[in-house]
Amino acid sequence: MPIKMFLGSRRLKDGQNTTGGAAKAPPAAQLDLWGGIWLVVVLSSAQLVSQFLRSAVGVIAPNLVTELNISAAGLALLSSSFFLAFAIAQIPVGMLIDRFGPRRTMIWSTAIAVAGCIVFALGRDQNTLILGRVLMALGCSSFYVAPLAIYARWFKPKYFSTVVGAQLGLSGLGLLAATAPLALAAATIGWRAGFMIVAVLAALSGLIVLWWVRDDPPGAPKPEHKKESFRESLRGLLVVTRTPSFWPIFAMFVSNYAVVITILGLWGGPYLAHVYGYDLPTRGFYLLVLAISSTISVFVWGPADRLFGNYRTPVLLGAGMTLAMLIWLALAGKMNEGVLLVWFALYGLAASYAPVITAQGRALFPPQLVGRGLTLFNLATMGGVFLFQTAMGAVIEYMAPGQTVYPLAAYQVSFGVVAGLLALSIVCFLFARDPKLHS
Repeated sequence: MPIKMFLGSRRLKDGQNTTGGAAKAPPAAQLDLWGGIWLVVVLSSAQLVSQFLRSAVGVIAPNLVTELNISAAGLALLSSSFFLAFAIAQIPVGMLIDRFGPRRTMIWSTAIAVAGCIVFALGRDQNTLILGRVLMALGCSSFYVAPLAIYARWFKPKYFSTVVGAQLGLSGLGLLAATAPLALAAATIGWRAGFMIVAVLAALSGLIVLWWVRDDPPGAPKPEHKKESFRESLRGLLVVTRTPSFWPIFAMFVSNYAVVITILGLWGGPYLAHVYGYDLPTRGFYLLVLAISSTISVFVWGPADRLFGNYRTPVLLGAGMTLAMLIWLALAGKMNEGVLLVWFALYGLAASYAPVITAQGRALFPPQLVGRGLTLFNLATMGGVFLFQTAMGAVIEYMAPGQTVYPLAAYQVSFGVVAGLLALSIVCFLFARDPKLHS
């Protein structure tokens, strides 16, 4: 059944400005509703793997500390190396997407992700595990922005944040798998066997993308982008960075995902183990609550721009609530079990406004710069996780040097540092313009 929200690819009209502002293009082809749903499901399966891999260290972190005698700074490096490599990869990934297409870019990178899982599973020291994390990151580096580039061709702009919300919600199953299920696997078959299974699943996901996904909707004309030289591709990056409001929105991307994954993907597990004395299954349960809350909430935040009639209000609302939750955690001390559970649930709800800020960022760019624009924002996202996780590790290491069980005060100060970084991002974001919602 055709549905109007699916429009096919976008093409620039002859002579249209390419230096900034979203280009308006005529509709090309309509798409069957179920075809669009299947497209989102298939592309989400790749990001599901990425979500699992980037978060998987959190629940097994205390085990890695004990097994490999890793310090707090070393643990932060082990986890954050994924995000640093992921961030660095965004620039070439954006160029590859705009030059060769998002589907081909995803397929090439899947093999690297599979290799990373295998190296990590076989690693016997910290350096080998870091190498595995870096390979995972390089492989997963296209699994978010490449689908976004495809959605920009398949869906009307006004539905973009809703589709992004669906993508994040479905791929959030990877976050869920990295909590209680990973804890169960680690306690039964071991975390190494668990990562070998993920390698197989990642390979299957890549094969599905190869078989089912196309860059453009059925019947839609191909985008008339000329093949750019390497120098022209780099010049496009400069055009992106000079787009009005790019840097204020970039600053919000630095903190938006980092405030969630710093706790869910790394420091939440040690915090629950050291402050509350929780074992592996219990840690997995609390992190599962946060993951479920985050996964469900992105579906709610997805259409928030259309509900409020703008991007700015929901972004500030989500960021403000997240900041309040972090301040609460930093000042509260040790909570009782019920309050702690409520905090984890509410935190996921507050911090899941990524679909709105992503739609606001996408609205800044014309079609031929969407890949590079979104990958630069993703660079900010992953670079922010590296910054936040490393900052927490440095604070904890400073306050508890040489210890393997960290005190409550160290966590409180480090959570306060995270709150301060988020507040700085909010101040920068206030200088961003709010593009008109597309029809």
